[in-house]
Amino acid sequence: MVTAFNQYQDTQVTTASPEKILLMLYDGAINFTRIAREKMEQGDVAEKARFIGKGLAIVTELMNTLNHDVGGEMSKRLEQLYIYIIDEYTAANINNSVKSLDNVLKILSALRETWAEAIEIWRKERIAGGAPELRLPAQAAV
Repeated sequence: MVTAFNQYQDTQVTTASPEKILLMLYDGAINFTRIAREKMEQGDVAEKARFIGKGLAIVTELMNTLNHDVGGEMSKRLEQLYIYIIDEYTAANINNSVKSLDNVLKILSALRETWAEAIEIWRKERIAGGAPELRLPAQAAV
């Protein structure tokens, strides 16, 4: 059943800029990781695994969209971080490790904050007339 909220969410995604979609993906991964952590603490194994899977899917997609031709060293470092995050998700799921999910949250939050700051700097420069159209250097069209 399609609800008004689902239609609103679909519109938000389909009309969003690439940089907004990137931030939305980070927000989703962070949110799903927080929920997985809560489910882990509640002993709800099935839901913990489901939400880890959702966060993992987003991080995997972020990794798959890296553009090494454009991003160079930055995209290589992001790929290493994404691989580490995937390993932490796996450890959290197998070992019920809250610490692993906390590590994921720290990294994802730092990455999201960094991208948000970079996007804001670009926007200010663009308004001032000094910045070209934004092309996220390490991510392909997300």
